[in-house]
Amino acid sequence: MYYPQQSPGIAHKLANHHDQTPWSRQHLTTGLVPPGTQSTVGGPPPPSPGYALYTNGTVGALQHHAALHPHPLTAHPPLQHHHHHQNSLSHYPSPPNGHTHQQQLPLAAAAVAAATGSPTNVSGQIITQHWQQQLLKCEMVRSSRSPHHRARASAIASRVVTKSAIPITNPNNLKPPIESTPASTSATVATKDSSSSISSTPDTQQTSPGSGNGIGGVNHPSSTVAPIAEAPRPTAIRPPSSSWCSLDMGGVNLKNLPPTSGLFTFTFLINLYLNHNALSSVPPEISKLRHLELLDLSGNSLTSLPPELGMLTQLKELYIFDNQLTTLPMELGSLHQLQTLGIEGNPLDAHLKALVQKEGTAALVSFLRDSCPVPAPPPERVWKYLLSSADRDAIANDPSTECFSVLSYNILCEKYATERLYGYTPSWALTWDYRKNLILSEVMGYDADFLCLQEVDIAQYEDYFVKHLTAQGYEGVYWPKSRYKTMNETDRRQVDGCATFYKAARYQLVEKHLIEFSAVAMQRQDFKKTDDMFNRVLGKDHIAVICLMEDKQTGTRLIVANAHIHWDPAYRDVKLVQVALLIEEIEKIANNFAKLPVRLPTPLSSNSDDGIVSTPLGVIHSPIGSDSSTSPSLSKRRPPAIYTDGTKIPLVVCGDFNSVPISGVYEFLATGSLPPDHADFMSHTYGRYTSDGLRHRLGLKSAYAAPGVGDLPLTNYTPSFQGVIDYVWYSSANLAVNAVLGEVDKGYLEKVVGFPNAHFPSE
Repeated sequence: MYYPQQSPGIAHKLANHHDQTPWSRQHLTTGLVPPGTQSTVGGPPPPSPGYALYTNGTVGALQHHAALHPHPLTAHPPLQHHHHHQNSLSHYPSPPNGHTHQQQLPLAAAAVAAATGSPTNVSGQIITQHWQQQLLKCEMVRSSRSPHHRARASAIASRVVTKSAIPITNPNNLKPPIESTPASTSATVATKDSSSSISSTPDTQQTSPGSGNGIGGVNHPSSTVAPIAEAPRPTAIRPPSSSWCSLDMGGVNLKNLPPTSGLFTFTFLINLYLNHNALSSVPPEISKLRHLELLDLSGNSLTSLPPELGMLTQLKELYIFDNQLTTLPMELGSLHQLQTLGIEGNPLDAHLKALVQKEGTAALVSFLRDSCPVPAPPPERVWKYLLSSADRDAIANDPSTECFSVLSYNILCEKYATERLYGYTPSWALTWDYRKNLILSEVMGYDADFLCLQEVDIAQYEDYFVKHLTAQGYEGVYWPKSRYKTMNETDRRQVDGCATFYKAARYQLVEKHLIEFSAVAMQRQDFKKTDDMFNRVLGKDHIAVICLMEDKQTGTRLIVANAHIHWDPAYRDVKLVQVALLIEEIEKIANNFAKLPVRLPTPLSSNSDDGIVSTPLGVIHSPIGSDSSTSPSLSKRRPPAIYTDGTKIPLVVCGDFNSVPISGVYEFLATGSLPPDHADFMSHTYGRYTSDGLRHRLGLKSAYAAPGVGDLPLTNYTPSFQGVIDYVWYSSANLAVNAVLGEVDKGYLEKVVGFPNAHFPSE
């Protein structure tokens, strides 16, 4: 223990009431009195502010023996003028700190009152568990005010760690290199829908298939987000690799942090200590340190915080003790993982402080999140045309060409949109009543010929989408996931599935097919009924919906597949199996479709105008619906289409594949083959798939991989993942892309932490 004046071991005696000999301690018996009883000796000095908290509300021996030290604490000089850490650097001046022990007396008294069972403290507030933790961490931070305190403490701790024995291993037994997972493959930003306008003219240009190492990456996401049981999302952003991840710049009298500081290039930092300096502001560039989990800004002269702090969604500890803050930016409501927001020692707004005192940090974050004003909406996404206006006019006047548009959209099922999974989204923006209106207006605004929606539950399909889209001229095909068969009526209405809507005025549904991947896998003779098969493949109830369509005017056939693949990155093999089963079933269905008799085209009426497909930013003309006054009947100029096999029928495969462009799923779809020993099979055995490999003859291409398009940066945008997992695939032998929907504005994405939000109803 440190004594500011004289040690009790000195030779001469103190005053009688300080006599330390055993024979002069009889007065101690009068000090052992029940709490609240008046002592005959001078009153005890206030204990340390954190004493009652460390004793967890119990009355210890030192408190009963308080009469040993009758002098008040103010009789001694402040400790900070006499005591320095044993490792402190003498050439560093101690930074100013106005929180001496004398100033902490009311706080200490309040803590003791709560610890001894008093119902209220000095200010009349109950000391809750949340506030106890706040005060404990405040004391911890205040004790770390010496220069580089954390760094020195860490160095000391590392020197006393017991070194483990060095194992003797066989040098000839080399371990295979561990293949790196694409933790950094996430792009910058994302939206959930993919849209393209496709023309059924042959495309002679070819692009190199998507390459990649085939590893699906443990870091890629789930647009399904989680199973019904709401398991924690296993996808967290990994910081760039570095030999160190913490930086201590505390207690060095730092007065300014310029925006151009090299500090903001250390994007790998997880812990940053800027405590007990002389900073009056923090630049917005702090938001570049997206991997920070702990940020200590205590003991400065901050009067405000930058709103950009809300972009640090990985933060778990944010200490702003002992500053001059009177309010907090609403953007801090995005810090959904924040466990402690240290506010003690600030003249903070009474309402904000009361929230932390009574309900804790989570309540304050929720309040800020739901109170944050809605940011300005982003610019409209624009169509990227691959053809010049002259080429588009030529297509419009070509009687052998037909155009149609497709929209794929995972709408985020109501059951999955929970605050636990999307804590950064305002609660009002997460409600289905708010999101469904945005989804419907967005879908109807694009006016696509085919709408492929995923995560549509039975209730919303029947009660909402059918009602509104039928009024817009659509008809739909829908199947829920297989689990609905085992549920009661109430629960089954919450099961999601895939819905495909089409323009009924132009297209006729010939057949519809449901593909239940688990059921199809059970029917395969080459799939041995192993534990892997039952535990990994058969337990997943994902589906695909196949629609066989015919143009009512021309008789042209079209296959539209809408799929939703398993989400978990730990089951990359299951994703491959599901996609392989999907492609095999499509090939079988297409071959049967080609055998159906040809239907003769219907002559056009004189007032038909159904061949004009409108988009928000342009009109794609099709001669199918041209007015007969300017164009002769198509049935007189063109014979009906004849399909010798299934590959001759135009095919579009849409959906949420939950697979990044370097995955085995993408490689298989884009190239038409996959080796049997591909890493995404994860050493599991799946019959011919892992003995002979995967193959298909559909000649598929991603719409955004077409020549001149450029990769879409993302289709999924959350704090833990940004990348492409949704696709529109088309058969390149008989279809070509005319236009695709552009990306979300990058400037907007730099200011929001993730979707869903007020403007984007799905992630």
